[in-house]
Amino acid sequence: MFKLAHISDVHLGPLPELSLRELASKRITGFVNWHRNRSRHLFTGTLDTLLADIEKKDPDHLAMTGDLVNLASSLEIKAVTEWLEDAGKPENISVVPGNHDAYVPGAYEKTTRAWYPYMRGDDAPAHWHDRHRCFPYMRVRGPVALIGCSTAVATPPFAASGYFGQRQARATVNLLRQAGEAGLFRIVMIHHPPIRGATSMHKRMIGIRRFAATISSGGAELVIHGHTHLNTVYWLKGQHAPVPVVGIASASQGPGGHKPPAAYNLFTVAGEAGNWHLTRERYALNDDATTVSLAETTRF
Repeated sequence: MFKLAHISDVHLGPLPELSLRELASKRITGFVNWHRNRSRHLFTGTLDTLLADIEKKDPDHLAMTGDLVNLASSLEIKAVTEWLEDAGKPENISVVPGNHDAYVPGAYEKTTRAWYPYMRGDDAPAHWHDRHRCFPYMRVRGPVALIGCSTAVATPPFAASGYFGQRQARATVNLLRQAGEAGLFRIVMIHHPPIRGATSMHKRMIGIRRFAATISSGGAELVIHGHTHLNTVYWLKGQHAPVPVVGIASASQGPGGHKPPAAYNLFTVAGEAGNWHLTRERYALNDDATTVSLAETTRF
């Protein structure tokens, strides 16, 4: 039996002071949006409450599917690096980046370098270098293969789309087949929902059809994502059976907003190749904003 906790869209706050140089970019729109909207509903205390509850459940591993920062400034990236170190050891936490982690040109390289220990595949180089392609990566933990993909790219103002390209698709298929031949339960982590219509056009993932072909060709048992700040379940065609595609609310969302309050998924994997059993328990923040309760149980 293996237990995986899943959170997403941490958006670690508060937003630090930014220089005029940093604001002279797409960041200015995000800065205004933060102070007008996000700052009223995204709270670090909410995230702390969620992580404390996860710790009580004692999962074998924790997956984070992107958007750890807000505007990808140097101060934010440093703060998240320190926060990750407090959250747990790199071998126990797996991260993939989101669009906010690649908010402006150059940010993607800075975040992947800073958080590389949490994005490093089992067979990857010990240290980050600019010629190394982090994604996709694979980590084997017990009966589970965690395969991290990236859709994070810098986009123009008022856009939050992602991209899943041919090179990554081919490499992901190879990892999925390798894990399948080893009899492992394959979990794909990605930020943008790989489902048509799951989000608006300016926030969509480019390469949805390519990702669907990757799953049907390589095989998988579960896909987890973030981005929408919603608790959702979709399905993709698999090799032998439909594959659940599960999203989760922002880990920092307080109650009372137009998006559901902070939540995390706790997946339990049991069985063996050809006879897997998957259960999801979704735990959500209560209206008092200080406690977490079981909101839903699903057996796939």
